[in-house]
Amino acid sequence: MSQAKTKETSGDGAPRAPMNIKDIKNLVELMVAHDLSRIELREGDTHVLLRRGQPIITAAPPLPTPVAPPLPAAAPVPNPAGAAPAVPAPAENEILIRSPMVGTVYHAADPESPPFVNVGSHVSPDTVVCLIEAMKVFNEIKSECTGQITKILVKNAQAVEYDQPLFAVRPA
Repeated sequence: MSQAKTKETSGDGAPRAPMNIKDIKNLVELMVAHDLSRIELREGDTHVLLRRGQPIITAAPPLPTPVAPPLPAAAPVPNPAGAAPAVPAPAENEILIRSPMVGTVYHAADPESPPFVNVGSHVSPDTVVCLIEAMKVFNEIKSECTGQITKILVKNAQAVEYDQPLFAVRPA
């Protein structure tokens, strides 16, 4: 049995060579230059699809997830003597200033500057108490209350979570 080979031709009937690496590199440069996320070319039996900025998802069937038996409940571990709880409970007369975002907290505008507040500092609703860096943006955190700082609950340059207590304030 013989197979007939067909040659690809360009629009003018001249034979066309299959796409090579140089052609693909040129297409990639075109995508970058024009901020394109996808190029798809079809010419005869040749099909080229280029994507950037998105993961390639294959249509593989999902694997079954093994189900682990439930673990027995662990007994609570008491605090060792002298260890402070992770987040101290505020006293009845204290207000907590909480982090409005995830980021890194800084107590001063720069390493050479004094801290915005110390224990004993008087604050008003517009007083900046710290900065939180999130995605390379420094956000001023204001006390939003009037009173006196009684506790600083985070260290300088510490990573903080959303709603994590930063300072305790005794209302005035």
